[in-house]
Amino acid sequence: MIIKPRTRGFICTTSHPRGCAAQVQEQVDYVKERPPIKGPRNVLVIGASAGYGLAARIAAAFGAGANTVGIYRQGERGGGRTASAGWYNSAAFETAAQEAGLKSFSVTGDAFTDETRAKAIEVIREELGQVDLVVYSVASPRRTDPRTGVTSTSVLKPIGKPYTNKTVNFHTGEVTEITIEPATEEEIQATVAVMGGDDWQLWIDDLQQAGVLADDATTIAYSYIGSQITQAIYREGSIGQAKDHLEATANRLNEQLGATGGRAFVTVSKALVTQSSSAIPVVPLYISALYKVMKEKGLHEGCIEQTYRLFADRLYSGGGEVPVDEKGRIRIDDWELREDVQEEVAKLWNALTTENIAELSDLEGYRREFFQLFGFETDGVDYEADVDPDVTVPNVR
Repeated sequence: MIIKPRTRGFICTTSHPRGCAAQVQEQVDYVKERPPIKGPRNVLVIGASAGYGLAARIAAAFGAGANTVGIYRQGERGGGRTASAGWYNSAAFETAAQEAGLKSFSVTGDAFTDETRAKAIEVIREELGQVDLVVYSVASPRRTDPRTGVTSTSVLKPIGKPYTNKTVNFHTGEVTEITIEPATEEEIQATVAVMGGDDWQLWIDDLQQAGVLADDATTIAYSYIGSQITQAIYREGSIGQAKDHLEATANRLNEQLGATGGRAFVTVSKALVTQSSSAIPVVPLYISALYKVMKEKGLHEGCIEQTYRLFADRLYSGGGEVPVDEKGRIRIDDWELREDVQEEVAKLWNALTTENIAELSDLEGYRREFFQLFGFETDGVDYEADVDPDVTVPNVR
């Protein structure tokens, strides 16, 4: 079949297997062209099919020669639809890893369930023995707590008072003003339940108790702080409360793992085009302005560039202690938050309108990266060619 992008808001309902494979190969090539990483041996990535999770799996495998287990939701083709982009990404990764002689295994299922954790532990025990790096990179709008059975849904809202600012329809380029009502206390707690550190803690507890977590293991989870422009909707909003909880969890895990020589970190990343960020009002417009400034300064990074730098220059630099900020966080958002970068972004932000957005921002770059999340608009791929949407992921458990 010939596969074209079909969008519904900030979601593309189709994905292209060849485009996804080409983008995975680009990331693999990027890592292989750089100095090897003296990093982990066996890695578990929870949320491994896209974004930072996929990039971490690629960096570990092709930068450090690590064996990997990836956890992600099943997304095979069915009902007349293509498979998910994550499914195609994972198929491409597994194929590349096997061709490189690396062990790699996929565990599909809901990462929030006891069953998925148990299945992952079984695979680790049988195939790898133990893991010495656990990457937690789960992004989901809802979670059912396996201990209580309660399902919570997260919200992207300010706290305390309504928030008004610019936003953009990145499909049309129309800049408008949006007002978002504040979250209720129940919504805040639900957001923390979904996006906080509870599930990360459960994973580490179960891995440790099962004996499949190496004594000197490292675990990381991802966070974001951002600029003053996005503070009210992000870091000072409902999602910010969840990130505070995630960071508190990292501190507890650091103490817990430190007893045997392990360590836990939250790594603060830069703003990037992801399905999650596309859903947050204001953020796509901010990223469009940020991309313009950072590209002009030669500072722009995507997921794989950020992740390689995280591994090579922070986690496994060989320099002893990992550099962290006053709250114990690894800051890989340092280039985004440089004073000169933020000053220029703020100037652009104040001037942005529908009429000048193409000139004053990199909205076209944002839009292109959005479609690339689903395998479209990738150089070297013939999108008029007939393609088989049925793709098998090797080593799925």
